[in-house]
Amino acid sequence: MFRAMNKPAPKIGMISLGCPKALVDSERIITKLRTQGYEMSGQYADADVVIVNTCGFLDSAKEESLNAIGTAMKENGKVIVTGCMGKNPEEITSRFPNVLAVTGAHQYEQVVGAVHEAVPPQHDPYIDLVPPEGLKLTPRHYAYLKISEGCNNRCSFCIIPGLRGDLVSRPIHHVIAEAENLAKAGVKELLVISQDTSAYGIDLKYQEFGWKGKRWKTKFQDLCEALGELGIWVRMHYVYPYPHVDKVFPLMNDRKILPYIDIPLQHAHPDVLKLMKRPAHQEKTNARIKSWRDMCPDLTIRSSFIVGHPGETEGHFQYMLDWLEEVQLDRVGAFKYEAVAGAKANDIELQVPEDVKQDRFERFMAVQQKISAAKLQKKVGKDIDVIIDDIGEDGGADARSEGDAPEIDGKVFLRDAGHLKQGDIVKVHVEDADDYDLYAVPV
Repeated sequence: MFRAMNKPAPKIGMISLGCPKALVDSERIITKLRTQGYEMSGQYADADVVIVNTCGFLDSAKEESLNAIGTAMKENGKVIVTGCMGKNPEEITSRFPNVLAVTGAHQYEQVVGAVHEAVPPQHDPYIDLVPPEGLKLTPRHYAYLKISEGCNNRCSFCIIPGLRGDLVSRPIHHVIAEAENLAKAGVKELLVISQDTSAYGIDLKYQEFGWKGKRWKTKFQDLCEALGELGIWVRMHYVYPYPHVDKVFPLMNDRKILPYIDIPLQHAHPDVLKLMKRPAHQEKTNARIKSWRDMCPDLTIRSSFIVGHPGETEGHFQYMLDWLEEVQLDRVGAFKYEAVAGAKANDIELQVPEDVKQDRFERFMAVQQKISAAKLQKKVGKDIDVIIDDIGEDGGADARSEGDAPEIDGKVFLRDAGHLKQGDIVKVHVEDADDYDLYAVPV
């Protein structure tokens, strides 16, 4: 008997805030619910219950999460809260005592259980079939692949370990299986994410698992090699510059995985890095970066930095600007330090005034803007591979090069691309460039 003859399937609304790791959590939740017969709704009024996946990394992110909860309560009234803010449920219940449930980050089963209590499932296995790759909130042609939860680092500015706990790696055969299912479903680009990707498997003591006749260690290098066999773009994010990372750059040079690495360096001055309690040895990073570029000349290096961290002097900051000029990173983002409740850095005696933070942020980005513009100008006249993100009505298209991650990096804007479709990987000729983007035409 078809569902049309029975009671309509219950509908779930999902609001996903924060980083890509939280987005993957949301995908897992909705995948589980869809396998149980629930449908998804994009409207408050149409949903039987709304799930809000919160971010609690910065005070501004907490406020955004609380505002989202408030809107969901006002527009719907049946709200389940999950994510990083669930670590301290009283922050939510004190303001919204009538939420149905509050769960912590990556507590998928608790979220599903709360949904069951609010609106019981009406699963029909003959029609409620979900593909093996699960359901995604990203476009069909790319997907985030989360390889672990939590973090063993104790950076003074960060409260993620308190929210998400210590490192818990997924066994490598589980990760490969998910990646393979995504590739079979048409995903052309995998973005590998975690809090510390290069630490993958250390909690499992790099345990070996079998997958289709091969033995793989739950380890960063083995993961890169395994994903490199899929024949699609693989992009590595949140990698710390530990020595064993050096071994993957030949894979990048051979295009087994993309010649792109996202390394959250956060600062350049050793004194500030000590205050931050950052892992790895920053004083050796310059030489390491040079050796990486020797192994993989087309390498794109992305990083993020914090300006105005407690204890940062003008001399420390100028050192970082000089370092940027010397090292010439390809993609760089900066953040002004926020005094997140619970962060150890708040106890450092020298706190940087907000106007000084803003001034340093603007000076930092001005230096990097010039570096980015000069690097992109060198690509003019060259042929490069791009992946198509969106096709416009005027025959143009938005694309990304091997050196551009979605949402955080630049774009390649194409003309005469009406014959292409989303997800195509094609070669284009670069005709022009500005500070952050390229302009090209299909070859």
